[in-house]
Amino acid sequence: MGYEYETIKIQQEDDGVTWLILNRPDKRNAMSPQLHADCNDALYNLATDAKCRVLIVTGAGEAFCAGQDLRLFFRATDNAPRERFEAAENSHHWRWMRLSKFPKPTIAMVNGFCFGGAFTQLIACDLAVAADDAVFGLSEVNWGIIPGGIVSWNVVNAMNSRDAMFYAITGDPFDGKKAAQMGLVNYSVPKNELTEETLKLARKLAAKNPATVRYTKEGVRAVRGMSEAQAADYLAAKSDALRFRDSEKGREEAMKQFLDEKKFRPGLGNYVRDDAK
Repeated sequence: MGYEYETIKIQQEDDGVTWLILNRPDKRNAMSPQLHADCNDALYNLATDAKCRVLIVTGAGEAFCAGQDLRLFFRATDNAPRERFEAAENSHHWRWMRLSKFPKPTIAMVNGFCFGGAFTQLIACDLAVAADDAVFGLSEVNWGIIPGGIVSWNVVNAMNSRDAMFYAITGDPFDGKKAAQMGLVNYSVPKNELTEETLKLARKLAAKNPATVRYTKEGVRAVRGMSEAQAADYLAAKSDALRFRDSEKGREEAMKQFLDEKKFRPGLGNYVRDDAK
């Protein structure tokens, strides 16, 4: 399947890794209504694309994403209610509804500036890796606006309340190392190692049983708001559903390779999938 868009690039590797690259480098990949429409369509199609086993979201040039394009997203739609509604719908759908529920594992690769509204897609991704010198900021307070949409909700769920409050009301920037320290990203690396390290993580995920990865990440997200009893019931049902839906029969294959064939050692890698034998 070929993908051609005005404001994003889709690149697919031979090993199951797909890149979704925000491609407005001259605007630090600020999000315009067209970019939201492009991303919404791309994620819809990639969700069922067999070539996509892991999705990496990043930005072209020196920025991950500078947030919403103030001119095109806000000012240009001030007196155009239909256009504002469509832009807001696409913005929310791709950055949260589609991305947080994407059926394959997702990684945000933060290569540079990550400001304001960009926190939503950052947190929607399952994992995140940043360059040590990437620059993060909730700069809305400096523009006389609040971290709207669901940015504030996302931030307080991903960071502790003191850090979330501090950076939201001061607008102070912080780097990738600080983002990792606070748990906003999984880890940071020197910029010249960022692509290699992100690909290493993506390929590790691509090698695993896809149904198990999907059901695991869905379970981890879902149980956060549940009681112990609710979580136990939900995860039991999820486990049963996995055995029914897993076309690779990963549980049975892993058991056979561990117990009978003596070639799978848990903790030292995956069982060998059919397409890797």
